[in-house]
Amino acid sequence: MTSRPRLATDVNVVNGLAAVALFVVMGYVFVTASLPAPSGFPDGSITASIGYAMFGLVDQAAIESEGFLVAFEIIDVLLVAALVGAVMLARREEDSGVVTALTDGGRRIRDRNDSADDDAETDGGEN
Repeated sequence: MTSRPRLATDVNVVNGLAAVALFVVMGYVFVTASLPAPSGFPDGSITASIGYAMFGLVDQAAIESEGFLVAFEIIDVLLVAALVGAVMLARREEDSGVVTALTDGGRRIRDRNDSADDDAETDGGEN
């Protein structure tokens, strides 16, 4: 049976006060900061502009796009493909048993339950 967790009362209060002070300072900075009004985008398709930039057709784009957007999209597709590949490689097969990290020359290591069963079989089942 487990016991209930107990509240630690022998902690340093200075750490908590420093965290509260930092929260107050950051809250004050965010509340008093003056931000310009959002300007939005001009008329035109942002997605089409990024596509035009990817294929080097910048003169047909309605919105001038930055060069880093194309690099971002290419890296995004590459990382998603790597993630899907890693998941496919890490997947277990349906019929495989428990995978153990400890091996002895490629042979499966018997655990205590297996060795007790094997000893009983070699002794003819007599105890």
